[in-house]
Amino acid sequence: MGSLLPLSLLLLLAAAYPGGGRARRRRGARAQGPGGSSPAPSETSEPFWVRISPQFKAVQPGGSVWLNCSTSCPLPENSSLSTPLQRGQTLSGPGWVSYQLLDVRAWSSEVRCFVTCAGETRGAKAKITAYKRPQSVILEPPLVVGNEYTLRCHVTHVFPVGFLVVTLRRGGRVIYSENLKRYTGSDLANVTLTYTLPARPRDLWKPVTCHARLSLDGLVVRSSSAPITPTVLAWRPAPKALASTSIAAFVAILLVVGAAYLRNRPLV
Repeated sequence: MGSLLPLSLLLLLAAAYPGGGRARRRRGARAQGPGGSSPAPSETSEPFWVRISPQFKAVQPGGSVWLNCSTSCPLPENSSLSTPLQRGQTLSGPGWVSYQLLDVRAWSSEVRCFVTCAGETRGAKAKITAYKRPQSVILEPPLVVGNEYTLRCHVTHVFPVGFLVVTLRRGGRVIYSENLKRYTGSDLANVTLTYTLPARPRDLWKPVTCHARLSLDGLVVRSSSAPITPTVLAWRPAPKALASTSIAAFVAILLVVGAAYLRNRPLV
């Protein structure tokens, strides 16, 4: 009898907890991975972002620029840069990579940065613009011929010419404006704008200025000339040939009138 009691108690405990053994086996199976080792945790299951800065950068032709590509991925698998520009140095750290771009001469270039995280690839883009502010904007004194006067404005060493707008103002009012988008050259250039308008007395003493404006996808670069005030003294005379002809005609008229006077005068 003494040996039967512990056996009955053991059977009752097993009946009260029928899944105990199986639960312990399941917990043991979860605690071990294949081959008896603990499973490695997943790299990331959350969305990640990729950013590039600056997103827009303007440099002078031939200049260089640094772009920084950063991400929230804790363990990025790969980082890369897609660009038509010449690459320079590359620096990196936890969550970021910096790329150097050299000899930027294209007026506009798109650059893309890519990061791969847990098998997923995301990217960000930036735009690089090369430009050159006009070295000078010069407005010549007005040249008057007959009843018209001509304005001539010079814009020197500017790039890109296709994004240049040249405007003439008189007394603060626009009298002429020209967009040079038809020019597609990729070199520094000099631009001369010539405009002719009627010479009216009421336009005297009104200052005239020439303005050059580069509009580069959000970046606006402005340059202006010194003002020129048209006056009677500033106007140039007509060409010498026309002046000589007028004087000769006037002398001829005087000779004819004098001859007629002498012919009709009675002799003394």
